[in-house]
Amino acid sequence: MPNPVEDFEITAASAEDIVTLGAWAHEEGWNPGLTDGGVFFPTDPGGFLIGRLGGAPVTSVSVVRYGPDHGFLGFYLTRPHLRGQGYGLRTWQAGTARLTGRNIGLDGVPAQQDNYRRSGFRTCWSNARYEGTPPPDIAPPPGTSLVDARAVPFARLASYDRRFFPAPRDGFLAAWITAPGRTALAAVRDGELQGLGVVRDCRAASRIGPLYAASPQVAAALVSALAATLPEGTVAVDVPDVNPAAVRLAGELGLTPSFDTARMYTGPEPVIDRAGYYGITSLELG
Repeated sequence: MPNPVEDFEITAASAEDIVTLGAWAHEEGWNPGLTDGGVFFPTDPGGFLIGRLGGAPVTSVSVVRYGPDHGFLGFYLTRPHLRGQGYGLRTWQAGTARLTGRNIGLDGVPAQQDNYRRSGFRTCWSNARYEGTPPPDIAPPPGTSLVDARAVPFARLASYDRRFFPAPRDGFLAAWITAPGRTALAAVRDGELQGLGVVRDCRAASRIGPLYAASPQVAAALVSALAATLPEGTVAVDVPDVNPAAVRLAGELGLTPSFDTARMYTGPEPVIDRAGYYGITSLELG
């Protein structure tokens, strides 16, 4: 009879495994994007680990490296019938070892936050997922136009994204705005970026992220315009409470909270443009 301990191994995930992780995340109620895997995997092909028991995938964690000193952890999952048997912990340990020496971020669900604190993470802010159908035809402020973000010189988009994320992630961003099943809009005034929003198809409400804006008016116009590209107009945004204006706006748009996470880091809280941060990009890669 096989020894369960000896028959468990942790390996780098394949591109096909990423599809499995998306299905697991959906089962947890996280509502990942339908084409997220095609963006996630090439961002750091070695950054997705799978634990296999008897050759079958049973655990996972993503530990994606950004720049020289930042990492982001996600997809920490164990199949329900094997929880509490140590397989998840071994996968966690293998994953965090890959990010040794980096400031590691994650978005933790409430049930796991105490475990993360015991592993050296501390809460820096909370995110609430707001869902619903925003009002149509919200106009941007005078002089501001909404344009296809793919038509904006990419160097400008990457520089703008860097204000809201603690490390360069040009490859990820380029794939994120151009992947199938999504629309990316930029707000522009006098040639300067005033906002960026991306909506992507999901099994449930289509998710908007990132959502950056110079003002609540710009953010509202982006949400309204992105929702208008969808057949039913129902969207979800993970709103960080470090920007109180973003929380107020979600309520003003008629969106209601449905899901909570906490952004946690092992090191110093990154310095970002909080006032312009209206929605996180993803729970899995930041």
